[in-house]
Amino acid sequence: MEIFLGLGNPGPDYRTTRHNAGFLVVEELRRRHGGPPVERAGRSLLSRLRLGQLHVLLARPQTYMNRSGEAAEALLRLAHAAPGDLLVICDDLYLELGTIRLRPRGSHGGHNGLRSIIERLGTDQFPRLRIGVGLPEPGADRAAFVLEPFPRADRERLKEIVRQAADCAETVAAEGMERAMNRFNRRPSMRDTG
Repeated sequence: MEIFLGLGNPGPDYRTTRHNAGFLVVEELRRRHGGPPVERAGRSLLSRLRLGQLHVLLARPQTYMNRSGEAAEALLRLAHAAPGDLLVICDDLYLELGTIRLRPRGSHGGHNGLRSIIERLGTDQFPRLRIGVGLPEPGADRAAFVLEPFPRADRERLKEIVRQAADCAETVAAEGMERAMNRFNRRPSMRDTG
């Protein structure tokens, strides 16, 4: 069982914010696969689907970003899974809008959701898919920046970024981390930036 854990904050006030990029990717995966039913378990909203030979749990924690580790821990227990079976999908304000960065492990890089998961699980040995949400202006409040909605000018592009991140997650499930990293770890091209 694989768990695709899209990080974000629950509730309509946060739906279109930069911090909810992980939720958007999980919602795209759910939509692509016929909108399987949603259930509440593991401190998350879950949908179950099959990607190739894998059974996958799509999860959106309902714990708020700073407590994402509580959901990750509960989901691993629920699925009888190990941290390496968890793909965490989240925003990254240090990556240019449109950059997708897949890694098999690593530090939290200042991301409070990843920090919470690392602290709760006691390890950083789990894959993560980071989605660049644009860089704040120098001196801007970073916490406020990630809780702002994507600007109207970026929303069309955001749809394509979410589709590419969902493609990346599906490739992880079907072909493994190495192939997915080779295919998707890139900076946005001039074509992508318009």
